[in-house]
Amino acid sequence: MNAIVETAWDPSQPIVALRDVHKSFGKLEVLKGISFDVMKGEVVCIIGPSGSGKSTLIRCVNALTPFDAGSIKVEGQEVNVAHLDKLALRKKVGIVFQQYNLFPHKTALENVMMAPVLVLKEPKDEVEARARALIRKVRLEGKEDSYPGELSGGQQQRVAIARSLAMRPDIMLFDEVTAALDPETVKEVLVTIRELAAEGMTCMLVTHEMGFAREIANHIYFTDRGVIVEHGPPATFFTEAKDPRTREFLSQIL
Repeated sequence: MNAIVETAWDPSQPIVALRDVHKSFGKLEVLKGISFDVMKGEVVCIIGPSGSGKSTLIRCVNALTPFDAGSIKVEGQEVNVAHLDKLALRKKVGIVFQQYNLFPHKTALENVMMAPVLVLKEPKDEVEARARALIRKVRLEGKEDSYPGELSGGQQQRVAIARSLAMRPDIMLFDEVTAALDPETVKEVLVTIRELAAEGMTCMLVTHEMGFAREIANHIYFTDRGVIVEHGPPATFFTEAKDPRTREFLSQIL
């Protein structure tokens, strides 16, 4: 039977624990021993130059990308095992990408409902009520019957967030979710993420929005060339960076 062996998880322990995670694509080593913890309710921002392994790292957390060595545990359960129940994992760990990946022939409401109905086999009436509530939550009431092509980029991204939340995850991963948006639509997506964090959702964000990271994060990790160069709380990370590479990076984007 393909299933995660359920183990009791103590909420005083990390909800996500990474230990010496390595990943290569052919001869290119993208992650070179990444280790850190995320506690329940924390917001962790991962920043760094393009190609530094940020997106690969969070894709490893919900097993979209298998890694080569090390350990990632989600609520005490190892991700990198042959018998992993990926559906059970992805119910716990939602992910939103830079591209919205909505079904163009489905309305906003139908996009939000699809996974709980088709994958989890939940009752349609129950899912529809939840989906409508989530659409209100991301401030898109009135857009339930709109198709993706009728929505702005920021509206589509908020539908994508609602779709992920419809699976009722414990952890949300955000992979540069504002990178493809026009500047005026970035704010509405960040407001949605800010509200989720304020409600206690555990979030891991890959982002280039430094002002947002400074405001929302409990902890910031700066990665470069597959390693964590420096990390710390925003209060000190942005003003007291010690590593020259971190200071150089911040000087270019702040």
